[in-house]
Amino acid sequence: MINIIGKRYYFFALSLALILPGLIILIIEGLPLSIDFTGGSLLEFQFEAGELPQPAEIYIIYDRLGIEDALVQTTGQDSIVVKSSFLDDVARGQVINALEEQFSQKLVVLRFDSVGPTIGQEVTARAALAIAIAALAVVIYITYAFRSIEHSLRYGICAIIAMLHDVLIVISFGAITGLFVGWQINALFLTALLTVIGFSVQDKIVVFDRIRENGNIYTRLPFETLVNHSIIQTLQRSINTQLMTVEFMLLAIVLFGGVTLRAFALVLLVGLLSGTYSSIFIAAPSLVMWENREWKSWFRRRPSSAAA
Repeated sequence: MINIIGKRYYFFALSLALILPGLIILIIEGLPLSIDFTGGSLLEFQFEAGELPQPAEIYIIYDRLGIEDALVQTTGQDSIVVKSSFLDDVARGQVINALEEQFSQKLVVLRFDSVGPTIGQEVTARAALAIAIAALAVVIYITYAFRSIEHSLRYGICAIIAMLHDVLIVISFGAITGLFVGWQINALFLTALLTVIGFSVQDKIVVFDRIRENGNIYTRLPFETLVNHSIIQTLQRSINTQLMTVEFMLLAIVLFGGVTLRAFALVLLVGLLSGTYSSIFIAAPSLVMWENREWKSWFRRRPSSAAA
């Protein structure tokens, strides 16, 4: 039998190694929030002639109009996206006129979105509230569903610990891609994150339910052996279900989808992989760690061989 529980601290260390780089980037650079959360304007355009100017030239025009926080990106589809502070209709017209005069070409506006700062703050607050409510609902539901067994609250809390692991993996991924690729956390990112939370909890309930069933059958097995046996029984089903029903579809969207869908699908891909991983290597091992109260011996000095 594969001894997954016996190697639990290796899996904990692997998760920490995946999460830490993103958290360090967050501390140094901050979260790369889009205008959905911070407020601002997004202008996507192209010229009729099809020739795109250099981003530095766009910066100069915006700076000349007193807009000093513009972020210019090319989409790879013969268009330019400029994100800046909030622009009203008058300021938008000035930007478009300045671009057309500078490059002597007719400008085609593909998209113009504006979100006021107050609305952006409200969206951020509601996003945090949605995640908090989801976490609370998970604890209540799992505690109620497992009320017939001893320490049912532990199952809910361990599910939350593993769910937070998945959230941190996704946020860490968002921070890394924001730094190196220029992606920002927008409403689609939040949608993907909440979807990951839902799938993550579903996986953990499957594993926990098998632990409960085996606990009624193998009453004399040590808890650690029981949990490891339950994980092995659900391992193949968990991996096959995720790969066959979700991951291959998301991978196809990442490889062949549009720019907007590609970022959304990639966040889902990473998050759902993390959800499957945490169900097997984080949630159930956390139960064993709690049952053994292992934190009591983490910082205790081991007796020397001479004393022994």
